Amino acid sequence: MTLQGKLGYEFKDPDLLARALTHKSFHNENSTVSKGDNERLEFLGDAVLDLVLSDLLMKRFPDLTEGDLSKIRASLVNEAVLAELALEFGLDGQLRLGRGEILTGGASKPRILASSIEALIGCFYLDAGFTDCQLWVERLFEPRLVALDLTRHFATDY
Repeated sequence: MTLQGKLGYEFKDPDLLARALTHKSFHNENSTVSKGDNERLEFLGDAVLDLVLSDLLMKRFPDLTEGDLSKIRASLVNEAVLAELALEFGLDGQLRLGRGEILTGGASKPRILASSIEALIGCFYLDAGFTDCQLWVERLFEPRLVALDLTRHFATDY
């Protein structure tokens, strides 16, 4: 299955999706063929993810404090969880990395994987708009919200 099939969304702008999957190491080595790296999309995706999850958590847990909501959100968007999501979509096999990152196993580095899912969220937001992106992110995180163990999440400070 293609990445777009796994995501359940067909991107209108394939160049935007390609940029979301392009690490700066690839862009630096291939600037004549690369249309940019994913860092700006990662920045945007991080903000969209925080907004969507904040809204969702406020609705789901109306009695929790700001501090408790922050801890839950942080437990959902930490590097390990985001890297796991990236692997679920097979982003490790889709990333465009430079030679140095390939040689050092960049496709399996949690930081690169986490950044790639944030870039993908930013890409989704730009291509589909906020409402469709919000629904997609909510579906993406629903199994994790259902499985939340509030005692465990409050015990760890992310």
